[in-house]
Amino acid sequence: MGVLSARLEEFLDSQIVGVIATDAGDTPLQSVVYYVREGERLMVSSTTARRKVKDVERTGWASLCVMGFERPFPSATFSGPATILTTDIGRPTAAITQRFMGGDELPEIQTDEALAGVGRVIIAITVERVAAASWLD
Repeated sequence: MGVLSARLEEFLDSQIVGVIATDAGDTPLQSVVYYVREGERLMVSSTTARRKVKDVERTGWASLCVMGFERPFPSATFSGPATILTTDIGRPTAAITQRFMGGDELPEIQTDEALAGVGRVIIAITVERVAAASWLD
């Protein structure tokens, strides 16, 4: 059994942005990102030139803090091993695009080759730990 309860899954699926944190060596790096959940993994679209991608390649770890935008502003931080995916990333990339654009239909799913051509990758965080969960009961 995974670490995500039905309530945590519902919470993750109802939000569209979070703050990813990576270990940049000398300091933590944080940035606001769009994401989707696939089972126990959180998928974040990025580009190969971004520092967060280089950090994950180096450390194999990331976390994502997600906050609700209605009172009482529930939040939780999800962390665990992270990898950079370059294959089979068309569907999660399209799902992330759909979430931030707010469309009802999934946009056209691009090939791995097309996404590689523009430097697109997916940061996949396997949730092993949930911390600082508040107002989710």
